[in-house]
Amino acid sequence: MEQLTHLVGGFGAVLTPMNLVWIVVGAFLGTAVGVMPGLGSAMAVALLLPMTFTLDPLAALILFSGVYFGGLFGDSTAGILMNTPGNSTAIATTFEGHTMARTGRAPQALATSAIGAFVGGLLATVLVVFFAPAMADLATEFGPGEYFALALFAFVAISSIVSDSPLKGVAALTIGLGLALVGTDQSTGTARFTFGVPALFDGVSIVVITVAVLAVGEVLHTAGRVGHRGAHEIVPSAGRPWLSGRDLRAALPAWLRGAGIGIPFGIIPAGGAEVPTFLAYSAERQLDRRRRRPMFGKGAIQGVAAPEAAGNATAGSAMGALLSLGLPTSATAAVLLAAFQQYGMQPGPLLFERNGEIVWALLAGLLLATVALLIINLPFAPLWAKLLLLPQSYLYAGITVFACLGVYATGASRTDLAIMCVLGALAFAMRRTGVPLAPVLIAVILGPLAEYSLRDAMANSGNDPLTLVGSPITLSLYALLLLGIAWAVRQRLRPTVPDRPAGDAEGVAGETDASGPRGA
Repeated sequence: MEQLTHLVGGFGAVLTPMNLVWIVVGAFLGTAVGVMPGLGSAMAVALLLPMTFTLDPLAALILFSGVYFGGLFGDSTAGILMNTPGNSTAIATTFEGHTMARTGRAPQALATSAIGAFVGGLLATVLVVFFAPAMADLATEFGPGEYFALALFAFVAISSIVSDSPLKGVAALTIGLGLALVGTDQSTGTARFTFGVPALFDGVSIVVITVAVLAVGEVLHTAGRVGHRGAHEIVPSAGRPWLSGRDLRAALPAWLRGAGIGIPFGIIPAGGAEVPTFLAYSAERQLDRRRRRPMFGKGAIQGVAAPEAAGNATAGSAMGALLSLGLPTSATAAVLLAAFQQYGMQPGPLLFERNGEIVWALLAGLLLATVALLIINLPFAPLWAKLLLLPQSYLYAGITVFACLGVYATGASRTDLAIMCVLGALAFAMRRTGVPLAPVLIAVILGPLAEYSLRDAMANSGNDPLTLVGSPITLSLYALLLLGIAWAVRQRLRPTVPDRPAGDAEGVAGETDASGPRGA
């Protein structure tokens, strides 16, 4: 096939000692920046952009390919170990990953994350090589109505599935939508809920919200439990640093399901990998509820495997949308677009004709970056896990310091620090009352997209509401939404199967033991 011929030529250009060094350096830098709370792959690429002017275009883009995937793994590493994801794309991985870390399975959680990143990134990049034109055609089918349906689908799915109480899920969703409304109205230019504070005219940064809700809220929650009965101490890492056969059997289907969910979202400009990671997490949680002994909330390995594969699969296919259509579907892709433009290249349909050699070398570099990350980070999983051996007081004090630095570095605003403290206190109250955090974050991320899409659809149709259901894509999304609601209602009304006696545990060991200890 013609694509294989071009790809072989790309490998020929990349497989030089210096280019391989750039891939490894990019993977290390991306992971290191991603571990820092409030930073991520987009920040890593942005920081490196001015430093690559002296490099030739191929070397710079290969470096960015390592940073691109390395930052995603670093985001998840911080979330798993410290419940402080470096970026919002790692939020879903954090829920079960941090629980695994607290129950002594941090190396296994990190290994699951590393392999999931490899599986998702590799499958997506291979598909980009062969199906980039078809993927670009699909992305052009999405209009305002489709975007609104997608956002509504995510809102209902997350608020009804993640929380055990639909009312608490809706309450969390309302909080997130309220935060999303702060700032200047996109259509009229009117300031909303800014209280006359100029720093709020641009809205509340997703970095501030993510760090406040997950990092500061966790620190306050942990501090509130110190000295009280039931305070949860971190268990030292135990067992082999590699995944056992039982772990692999539990994680492999989740990796594949997560990659399948994430790949299509890379070509849809929905803001990044947040939606597919949450959907992958929700799908695994629903499957877990059908087991005799559900493990979600106790450190389910599937809750790490699926979101991680989904996030990296989305990142891989997003590169296809950027190269073939010039469409940046995430913040990191937007920064990479600037990287192309600084070298006089414009991603889009003509990029493969005008700069074909560099494009195919970049795709080869992406494939090598996924392999390099697996080789680098899998052996380092036990080393990263030793961060948990720090005393809790030092660990969480360090998290607080890095959270403040990360928030201040993004905007150099004291207002952001004040908002972080307020939202951290709100997150602490939500944890105490059992209100889930995921709907808040997904509403903040997709709220502006939903609002803009709804207004755009109404304006272009003369305020005809039928335009929201006027295409096969919207009808399919709403049909899936109704089926999902019906299924969720049925599952909640269904009587719970009681746990089997301890002597019968062996009969379901394949369903339960893979997720780790039950003491979470």
